[in-house]
Amino acid sequence: MQKKIVYEIKALYRDHFRVTGFSFGSGEQSMCIVGSMRGNENQQLYTCSQLIRKLSELEDQGKLVPGHEILVIPCVNPYSINIKKRFWPTDNTDINRMFPGYSEGETTQRIADGLFKNIKDFKYGIQFASFYRPGTFLPHVRIMKTGFEDLELAKQFRLPYVRLADPRPFDTATLNYNWQIWETDAFSIYTTHTRSIDKESANLTIEAILHFMDTQNLLEYKGYQGVESRLITNGDERSVRTMASGFFEPSVQIEDQVVKGQEVARILDTYLGDVKHRIYAPCSGTVSFIYNDAMAYQNSVVMKLIKQWS
Repeated sequence: MQKKIVYEIKALYRDHFRVTGFSFGSGEQSMCIVGSMRGNENQQLYTCSQLIRKLSELEDQGKLVPGHEILVIPCVNPYSINIKKRFWPTDNTDINRMFPGYSEGETTQRIADGLFKNIKDFKYGIQFASFYRPGTFLPHVRIMKTGFEDLELAKQFRLPYVRLADPRPFDTATLNYNWQIWETDAFSIYTTHTRSIDKESANLTIEAILHFMDTQNLLEYKGYQGVESRLITNGDERSVRTMASGFFEPSVQIEDQVVKGQEVARILDTYLGDVKHRIYAPCSGTVSFIYNDAMAYQNSVVMKLIKQWS
């Protein structure tokens, strides 16, 4: 393993801003894994740290296939991690809305530019992503519909499902989208949590990545079987919204199977404590996302369901 500075900005008074990476093997730029870009992505940072530990062990055992470089970047935004602020501390901008970057632009544009120039030529790219709403996810792979996507390749992670996403306007400035445009096979992997650490989910993600590396002849690794991934598109997932605001009290968990009309959550009145609104499943399926903040607001998405096979 070799520790390297991927990108650095000189500071006048404090320590320099550095994006640090850990490189395994040498040769063709084969795989790059990027962890947290936002200051609250603790699960993503933790998962990277455990992946680095595991790759170090496998490298010592001679399990890495020669001729390939594997680069792991645990954190792109250490300043925000240090103060627990989700976005860039000074102007509240999101690095993952700045790609491919601009070397003469604002700070987050320069960070995106400096990072992307160093990782855009990798054959495979993986980002540990997070959702804009706080909540718990069923682990899955997300891939952008750019015309360059390879769905069969995404299924090689053997996670429960692969989400093919139609890019929205702001998605065109994300790392995943730009990696694909520059002909990297790029995948975003969502684990269960963001702010809190889920060791079981982190281990599942690591096993999925190591299995993928084995299938692409980057690593000798056996043992993980996973599941046959189901392809999900926009029409296969239903958002569940609340029609009232108050304390959010779900009655189901991730991966639960629900039937149409089943009560899945309640909204409690914040002053009186009684049930203000009951939320029912709009279809039968699998719970894939649950909002996990204490308070929910009217018309907010508090749950997502993957429809049953027709």
